[in-house]
Amino acid sequence: MMPNRKTSDVVLSYQLEAPDASAVPVSSKTESALCDDPASEGQGHAVDVQSGLNHGTTRSHGARIISGAMLAHAGVWGIRLAALAVGVFVWHLLTLYNVNWYINFENIPGPVKVGETFWGHLQDEAFYVHIGVSMGRILQGYFAATVLGIVLGLIMGRSRLMNNIIMPYIEVFRPIPAVAWIPLAILMWPTEESSIIYITFLGALFPIILNTVHGVEQTPEVLVRAAQSLGAFRLQIFWHVVLPSALPSIAAGLAIGMGVSWFSLLAGEIISGQYGIGYFTWDAYSLINYPDIVVGMLVIGVLGTASTCAVRLVTRPLLAWQKRSR
Repeated sequence: MMPNRKTSDVVLSYQLEAPDASAVPVSSKTESALCDDPASEGQGHAVDVQSGLNHGTTRSHGARIISGAMLAHAGVWGIRLAALAVGVFVWHLLTLYNVNWYINFENIPGPVKVGETFWGHLQDEAFYVHIGVSMGRILQGYFAATVLGIVLGLIMGRSRLMNNIIMPYIEVFRPIPAVAWIPLAILMWPTEESSIIYITFLGALFPIILNTVHGVEQTPEVLVRAAQSLGAFRLQIFWHVVLPSALPSIAAGLAIGMGVSWFSLLAGEIISGQYGIGYFTWDAYSLINYPDIVVGMLVIGVLGTASTCAVRLVTRPLLAWQKRSR
């Protein structure tokens, strides 16, 4: 049996007996081996090839993921465009054969006629004025509703007293349609323009408030208690826990509010106003110009869809934490 020795003695004897390896730096030894020893050179090439293969595998894996996502995205849009094409084709058949079976399509213009009319309006500067006026009213009313709706929703969601004070007004005024507000809005506001913006504001306000309140109330209590146990103040809990938790619901309310604001705007422009895409549609109905009616309706639909998509794109960066937490 070997005699027991202290660890320091073992280390000292190893250093004395070992070859003078430390005389040459590790990098120099490696370079020398790679240059002089064919076996080592082969190993170096093998390492390089393996590294290249790993890098290439990672790149090919990333390329496959990107191409797969693009194919999935293209597939979704292909299905949507195909569904729209089927709808246009059915519309064409119904108007081509003047179907009159409970629903009458005899006076409905076909897609070809509507397309020709729309192309003609694209050459008319007044058509863009109608669109621009409507967009300006939407921006003003929707922005005011967004600011006030989120602030009131956050306050109502965190304060039971404020919720009990404000909620009765919301529940009473929310079911009133935008058209019913028009006479009172004309009496209340000094100009027709301000009354139309006010009606647009009301249409977007209630969905934003209710969704914000819902999002704040759905904040997990365990997260609030965890933040409290870590010594967070009420303002810190609100900013770092409550507000991020409520953001998905707030974003949904903003998207819904945009659609309702378009509905309310058109109601205001139909009854009162001299410009706007709603006025354009109502004027076409007064002149019994059926293709223009359909053009106005389709433009409203496209503008509403584009506005909702813009809201979702703006709010998407605020919801990035959802993907990271999955």
